[in-house]
Amino acid sequence: IDQMNEAQWREKLTAAKRVEFIGDCIMIEGDCLHVMPQIGKVDAVVTDPPYPDWLTERYKYFDGILNSLLGFDCRQLIFWSTKAPFPIDYTARHVWDKKTGCGSEYEFIFERNGNKNYKVFRHYLINSDVAASFTGDEWTGHKSQKPIALILDCIKLVAGKTILDPFMGSGTTGVACVKTGRKFIGIELDPDYFDIACKRVREAYAQPDMFIA
Repeated sequence: IDQMNEAQWREKLTAAKRVEFIGDCIMIEGDCLHVMPQIGKVDAVVTDPPYPDWLTERYKYFDGILNSLLGFDCRQLIFWSTKAPFPIDYTARHVWDKKTGCGSEYEFIFERNGNKNYKVFRHYLINSDVAASFTGDEWTGHKSQKPIALILDCIKLVAGKTILDPFMGSGTTGVACVKTGRKFIGIELDPDYFDIACKRVREAYAQPDMFIA
């Protein structure tokens, strides 16, 4: 990844609808199932896919890309509902204790190729109407937006220099990577969320006090 310049990336990412380069972040609009085979290896995956909307067969294909096409033996943290079975193998099942008060008190975070000990992430939400409406973060309009503090803890858990989020949404993982000085590759199918993610990452770079030496 580090060996390629912007022109080479644009030539390689033929499945992308748009590509934006912001600092050490590569922001890609497109379908991750088509884009991921064109990326190459990364150090870790932290992502919040659209569960349980995706059918099991699509997850089998997603798993095939992670493990076969890309050779992803890297650490992976994948958010998942407590109400639907996780369709692919994993090494640990963590818990996000979110205390929304709206009938969904926690979510699972499945880890792959990593530690077998489970961890509880406690980042409570204040307002029960929207899972993203919590103190300290601005709601972007994404119904499944996660707290920055939660994603920061996930990033620290998996380590690695380059983090991939195939379901980027409003870009919270990208912002967390900026805060921790990591490289980031994000893929998002929805053009409106893609624009929001790019805006948030640019704003993160514009705040130098956010960087960790």
